[in-house]
Amino acid sequence: MVFASDYLTKTLAIEYLSDEPRKVIGSLLQFKLTFNSGAAFSLATSGTIFLSTFSIIVAAAIFYYGRKVTSTGWAIALGLALGGIFGNLSDRIFRPPGGLQGEVVDWIQIPNWPIFNIADMSVVSAAILIIWLSWKNIKFSNKGDDR
Repeated sequence: MVFASDYLTKTLAIEYLSDEPRKVIGSLLQFKLTFNSGAAFSLATSGTIFLSTFSIIVAAAIFYYGRKVTSTGWAIALGLALGGIFGNLSDRIFRPPGGLQGEVVDWIQIPNWPIFNIADMSVVSAAILIIWLSWKNIKFSNKGDDR
């Protein structure tokens, strides 16, 4: 669901938005089309292949360890992370210039924050949920001491 909503909203953003902000709730929430070759806060703009490779490794780890999940909370966290990873990774693969170096479509703007997308929100939400699950000592699975 995360990947599908991210893909759909990016497609709509490309079709209907420009680099001029479209105010939704004054300056609190605006839609503005940007293309980001880096990570959040435009970090590592020259490291797109590294970011893409790291995303592929994390996705593979989620697939591997995700088979052991018996906790609903952990399943949601991993699903959010995987959906977000696939959303931005698909941009890196299929958008120009391609070859794991494509630019990610960002379109949601709030004050004092970089422009982002649904995939970014999903990854951040997954990270927050993972921190909370770990802090609450919620077990990853019922098998042994897996977390």
